[in-house]
Amino acid sequence: MRTAVDEPKRILLAEDNENEVELTLKALAVFNLANDVAVTRDGAETLDYLYCRGAYQSRPAGNPVVVLLDLKMPKVDGMEVLKQIKSDERFKSIPIVMLTSSREEKDVAASYTLGANAYVAKPVAFKEFIESVRKVGVFWALVNIPPPGSITPRN
Repeated sequence: MRTAVDEPKRILLAEDNENEVELTLKALAVFNLANDVAVTRDGAETLDYLYCRGAYQSRPAGNPVVVLLDLKMPKVDGMEVLKQIKSDERFKSIPIVMLTSSREEKDVAASYTLGANAYVAKPVAFKEFIESVRKVGVFWALVNIPPPGSITPRN
């Protein structure tokens, strides 16, 4: 019998900047973590992914083991996405890592108040960015044991 530890661990990357998507995927690839990354480009698409709506009706079953969530995205911003995820019983146990360029204290405080599990300010330097994303990916996808239901089929 397969367990949550044995299952592939899908990461959801919610990021609207194409360059940062590419850099993040490269950083995750260092530890072969880029094989099962779903990328959404705005907050509305991120929610569609989680709720299996629209283009994501037939996506693989189960929740991601972690969401890497940008704060400033079009349509629905990251703070609203975080609020909706953490207020829904089906998703509130999914770890959310705010991966954003904002270092504003109000954004950090609001993210944690709404239930973010970590807040990582994107470094400006390429090597620092790659290393930060690599560390986040290694912890959440390799070290951390995901909550029950994060990789099991939907009901």
